[in-house]
Amino acid sequence: MNSEMAQMIAGTLQNGVHHLAARVYYADTDFSGFVYHGRYLEFFERGRTDFLRLKNVHHTELAEGALGGEPVVWVVRRMEIDFKAPAKIDDLLLIQTEVESIRAARVFMKQSISRDGVVLCNAMVEAVMITTAGRPRRIPDEWIDSFINKAKI
Repeated sequence: MNSEMAQMIAGTLQNGVHHLAARVYYADTDFSGFVYHGRYLEFFERGRTDFLRLKNVHHTELAEGALGGEPVVWVVRRMEIDFKAPAKIDDLLLIQTEVESIRAARVFMKQSISRDGVVLCNAMVEAVMITTAGRPRRIPDEWIDSFINKAKI
């Protein structure tokens, strides 16, 4: 895949907020015809992953030891979700992700999923960077500078 296509799929950054488009497919829905509640977690994950990708932070490189030779991974420690309205098949969704704050090994991200300007779901996510042995790993200062934009430390 060429870099232009990879960039297009990863969404865009606008004033510190990551914007990612997604379509609801049949596989995303349950017997009611609405998006199954667990799928929202996957949409949010895509938003966080592509936010990091556009900030040049890649999961595979981290797991291979790109951060000072020590393999590290991101894990979700806490997530609060507020479901406001359902999405359904063929809806075009906008997933927005922004960093709220950063503390040592933790990053707090605010996310939303909307359709035509109407917010369907909000989430607050606390993600932690840890070693493969499970110990917290401080987020590098250069990432903080890149992630922060409007967020507070």
